[in-house]
Amino acid sequence: MSKTVKIICKNLNNREFEFPKGTTLKEIYDSLNINLPYKVMLAYVNRKAESLDFQVFRPKIIEFHDVGSPAGYRSYVRTLILVLAKAIRELYPDDSLRVEHPISHGYYCNINGRDDKIPADKIAIIKERVRQIIKADIPIHSHEVPRAEAIKIFEHQGDMDTVYLIDRLGKPFITYYSLEHYSDYYLSVLAPSTGYLDMFDLVDYGNGMLLRVPDRNKPDHIAEFEPQPKLFKIFDEFARWNTLLGIENTGDFNRVSNSEILTDLIKVAEALHEKKIAQIADKVVDNNKKIVLISGPSSSGKTTFSKRLTIQLMTSGIKPITLSMDNYFVNREDTPLDEYGKYDFESLYALDLELFKKQLNQLLNGETVEIPIFDFETGTRQYRGDYLKLNGKSILIIEGIHALNPEITKGVDPTKLYKVYVSALTTISLDNHNWISTTDNRLLRRIIRDAKFRSYSAQHTISMWQSVRRGEDKWIFPFQEEADVMFNSSLIFEFDVLAKHAVPVLETVPQDSDEYAEAHRLLRFLQYFKPINEVGIPFTSLLREFLGGSNFKY
Repeated sequence: MSKTVKIICKNLNNREFEFPKGTTLKEIYDSLNINLPYKVMLAYVNRKAESLDFQVFRPKIIEFHDVGSPAGYRSYVRTLILVLAKAIRELYPDDSLRVEHPISHGYYCNINGRDDKIPADKIAIIKERVRQIIKADIPIHSHEVPRAEAIKIFEHQGDMDTVYLIDRLGKPFITYYSLEHYSDYYLSVLAPSTGYLDMFDLVDYGNGMLLRVPDRNKPDHIAEFEPQPKLFKIFDEFARWNTLLGIENTGDFNRVSNSEILTDLIKVAEALHEKKIAQIADKVVDNNKKIVLISGPSSSGKTTFSKRLTIQLMTSGIKPITLSMDNYFVNREDTPLDEYGKYDFESLYALDLELFKKQLNQLLNGETVEIPIFDFETGTRQYRGDYLKLNGKSILIIEGIHALNPEITKGVDPTKLYKVYVSALTTISLDNHNWISTTDNRLLRRIIRDAKFRSYSAQHTISMWQSVRRGEDKWIFPFQEEADVMFNSSLIFEFDVLAKHAVPVLETVPQDSDEYAEAHRLLRFLQYFKPINEVGIPFTSLLREFLGGSNFKY
């Protein structure tokens, strides 16, 4: 019997190598002299994420990932959370960490159950202990044990949020991590030791702490702090609302998902959306706004939001008129090119800004204007006799990715504008240490919508997602604080609904495709939710934009 095993390394143009059976991924990485730009964090083994201490006994296809990749970045941040949680438990045994949500290019954290502000000196002590643990380069071990044993471990630590989470899985074995005598549970693969965490900061933020982490695009630097008071306020508002409902984590929700309480939760969540939209409509009318600008990232529910806002405005006797920014594209031959020499339709300068601003001013002045129509087949702007004029009861609703960019309304009377930012700002978590990514929320929505209405496979949607994200980072997120109001389109029950639709679509992604690793990660994530029937979801719900069954036309 051979004592060696063959591996194919994707980082080295799929070259084949042989190693002794039982060689770890870290040993393979070091021996092959692979020069990734940043610190290696994990590897995909047959397109599934594995820790660097994973031993290879059979032939494998291996691809190493550094902290600059999405998978490596997740591993870095989750490992840092483990160290922070251990430090807090060591220093203050009665305290436990809760990671709330991303904000200001970091992660907002608090002490679970604490309402008052964490003292600055306490944060400094925690930060120093985290630094000491990192410097000691302590090994991080993974353990696979029977589920009953894992439950006992976390019950003993007092981590009932994790107990409720893993109890839902119903799997015979559970994998958890230990750092010395502290145990924790994570979805992501963690680093082999604390010494991999060479960069972090912990600062006072709100009533809690901001864990500052490497920049996603330049992970050899701490991400620059960006004040986001409006975004923080909306996150905080919904987190407090979840607390009042007693539903902060997935485990909390799963315990009521088969009861009448679920029906009430759906009704309350949908009613809150309607209440928020009605409040926004009232502000528009009360402040005599004439143009509503709506922006947000992909699959945030902007279109349904604008339709529901239209209805609320009509209840005040307003006549809303929708204007598509797509009609202001420059002729295709004049479209700017991206770094790959392809047309960059997401660029601000793919729009005829001067014409757009000129016509907005004309409309505000009571003039009649002929609105252009962009012909996507010919790639040219055309005029077909579509005239528009605003009267005293008219309000213009404009939806687009650039709607909050100050450049598009420069020179337009700001007192007549009302800006709305829409996004799925997920506030429910898996447990206290495993927050749910708002990006994953939107990606799952898009996968379902693309499969149902655009005939795109999950593989195709996943393959395009990083390009979509780059466009959002460049053209949408920098301007979100320009909004007069933010609307959170997430619904507390939606993952249990999305799971039913997303799982069969994700299962079609071929295992030999590059997109399989991401599909596998999302499938692992969705296993924590109990699929529920959407019969009780209203036909006007934002979720219907992605699930189907809406009585709005898209």
